[in-house]
Amino acid sequence: MLITVRFSAGLIQHTGQARLPVTLAEGATVADLRQHLAQHFEDAQPLLANAVPVLAGRHVTDSEPLQNGQEVSLLLPIAGG
Repeated sequence: MLITVRFSAGLIQHTGQARLPVTLAEGATVADLRQHLAQHFEDAQPLLANAVPVLAGRHVTDSEPLQNGQEVSLLLPIAGG
């Protein structure tokens, strides 16, 4: 299945792109997507591990199943005070 990943600004610096089409096996989850991305962007692994996945406007967990054609945004948490 084909998933589109949308990266936040901090991740764009490590991936070199704002959006990326990713082909995953049927039944893949957000965790599978993270693993796939970590293999392709090794220097971004710590950021990918902490990124918040957003699917259809809602935060999801790594166990969330993905469906063909979906777009997953990966947002880095912002700290401040």
